[in-house]
Amino acid sequence: MKAKLSEFGERRRWFQGVLAEAGLDGAFLSSPVTVRYLTGFTGSNSMLLMGASGAELFTDPRYTVQVEQEADAEKKTVAAGVLMNAVCASVKKRRMRRMGFEASHLTYEGYARLGEGLGAKVALKPLGRGLAERRAVKSAGEIAAIRRAVAINSEAYERALKQFRVGMLETELAAELDHQMRLLGAECAAFDTIVASGAHSALPHAHPRPVPVKANALLLIDMGAQASGYASDMTRMALPGKPSRRAAKLYRAVLEAQLAGIDATRPGASASSVDHAARRVLKSEGLEELFIHSTGHGLGLEIHEYPRIGKTEECELKPGMVITIEPGVYVEGWGGIRIEDTVLVTERGCEVLTPTPKELRVL
Repeated sequence: MKAKLSEFGERRRWFQGVLAEAGLDGAFLSSPVTVRYLTGFTGSNSMLLMGASGAELFTDPRYTVQVEQEADAEKKTVAAGVLMNAVCASVKKRRMRRMGFEASHLTYEGYARLGEGLGAKVALKPLGRGLAERRAVKSAGEIAAIRRAVAINSEAYERALKQFRVGMLETELAAELDHQMRLLGAECAAFDTIVASGAHSALPHAHPRPVPVKANALLLIDMGAQASGYASDMTRMALPGKPSRRAAKLYRAVLEAQLAGIDATRPGASASSVDHAARRVLKSEGLEELFIHSTGHGLGLEIHEYPRIGKTEECELKPGMVITIEPGVYVEGWGGIRIEDTVLVTERGCEVLTPTPKELRVL
């Protein structure tokens, strides 16, 4: 009886089929995220050679013990010196002639060095987005990791806000959010935590500043935790004071747009239809021009993954995809409002994984 393949083994077997269909003898994979997805290895220096006989994982002597403990691969090679040289030697030994590579990750310098190392007899072909599409549909284990990341960032948000006081620096609050995520078991923040108050919140990807949060200033917090390698993403709005009529009106419009995007999220729907649903609400309020980014994105081992939830994205949503829904409006000189949840596409619709209430939080 054949032993049951691990989840990593199943992924590699699928990828071998992709390579065979493309007429490729193998593939050179250099993205750390791809290496982790196919083998589970998390070292900072690694390369993966996929072929008909399986995967050969390359790393350096710093990871001699870790690669044996952690990696799931048919062969593990610890190489001194430049890893690419060891990869090229293995390709030649296997007599591969058509090699795929990750065009979205390999630099021009890396491509040139790979071509020089392999020689003219080996043709290099860019891989399509098959791996990205496969990664977009999460397994039960991946979904469980994302749920844990979501739970961590939501609880950290509640704990950090209990420490908030008017006059606290944006950087202090960002540090408290990160600290609480770590205390709750996060490996790290999934991305640089955003804390932006007042007019600064009109920058969608604002960086926290060493300036105090003032009373009656809108406070935008965009945060996520990483658990078992998987990310979560959430944006919430708070206000240390009483909301103005303008703030209340814009918040209501963004919330309705976000709910419309969630309602449109279901299997078979296109990514663009979700974007259109959210954008349609803001257009009806005369706010469409203030919505300056896409409605969301996939997430998993990376904070931004396929698919993009944008105007022209025709990707069909499938059960198991995990995406964000995050419309926003941004008024230069006044401030911005964004509401974001992590959302799982299910067999019949979707499930909002983020438990944090969406009302404007008055502090």
